[in-house]
Amino acid sequence: MKKQFYFLSLMMLFFASCSSDDSTPENPDEQVINPVEEAIVSPLLGGPNQQNQVYIDLSTNQQTAILRDSWDLGFSTGSDFRVIINGSIKMAVKQTTSTDISEIQSEDATVAVGYSTYSTMGYVDNPTGVLQGAGGGEGTAIAEVSSNNEENKVYLVNLGYEVGTTTPTVGSVTVDGDSRGWKKIRITKQGNDYVLQYADLDATTAESVTISKNSEYSFVFVSLNNGQTINVQPKKNHWDLNFTGFTNYYAFGASSIIYYFSDFVSTNMLGGTQVYEILATDATQTDVEFENFVLANVDETKFTVSLTDQRVIGSSWRNGGGPNSLPSIKDDRFYIVKDVDGNLYKLMFLALTNDSGERGYPVFKYEILN
Repeated sequence: MKKQFYFLSLMMLFFASCSSDDSTPENPDEQVINPVEEAIVSPLLGGPNQQNQVYIDLSTNQQTAILRDSWDLGFSTGSDFRVIINGSIKMAVKQTTSTDISEIQSEDATVAVGYSTYSTMGYVDNPTGVLQGAGGGEGTAIAEVSSNNEENKVYLVNLGYEVGTTTPTVGSVTVDGDSRGWKKIRITKQGNDYVLQYADLDATTAESVTISKNSEYSFVFVSLNNGQTINVQPKKNHWDLNFTGFTNYYAFGASSIIYYFSDFVSTNMLGGTQVYEILATDATQTDVEFENFVLANVDETKFTVSLTDQRVIGSSWRNGGGPNSLPSIKDDRFYIVKDVDGNLYKLMFLALTNDSGERGYPVFKYEILN
């Protein structure tokens, strides 16, 4: 069964969804009383360079797009002191043995995202989104910031890649631009704040910035270009899905390697969004099964995996294509989503490309279950 995508009509629906309506309060801090019942959404990924990370709030049908290479580090606002790196641009980090940011460091080509990087090297964050872990591929690549400053080491930071600008062949993506270079960082604690030191590898002095937690958000994001905080994610209870490039683990023999996925969808696990997948009993009747699915059919026990893994949707909704085939959606499945407000939705993907076959133009529809 092949779904047809009529681009102009969907664009009209998209622009309508971006306008204000009665379900969106004038004050965004007010509770949404009447959640959106149904919508067709075209996330603004930006085409085959996929320059944006796009956050979707289902209950208001609002989206927030942010340039992938506009931030580097995210500082957790929870009770712990954890720091994430920007996996959407293939960042990687390695702990050194030094606590002295003034020491000159050298690039290390093994600190990278790619087929030769095993997850156990601990150079990237665990893709489940679970922050806790002892390293070596578990938890965050940067160790939990310790109250004992002598335990907080300097990190070598591969800043990944700028957003690509080359136009790829139809059906392909070009997500990587020029290398963004390297930095060294050290993070310590001061009361309930983080203190970030950062510098070029050959510098003997460093810039320093204090980062305060903000409990309305899951993370406070910082750019190492200037040490400034960046607005990236909406407030933690104001989004459900994130369309993004994504650094993932990929099974390889008895271990796993680091692998980058375009067209990836993560869920707001830390904010409370939950999801599970439904495979159609008859792939030719997926549309019918989607329409017939009602609230009474929801199986709450199937949300369990998404409580500790943000990748349930991930790349499972599309085929990546190959030498003799173009990428496409998988039309034998749909998803049940419990949003951060507790609303239950059924969600189905309609397109991966636009009418010209250009990638980076996903479309999905969703309907509330009540």
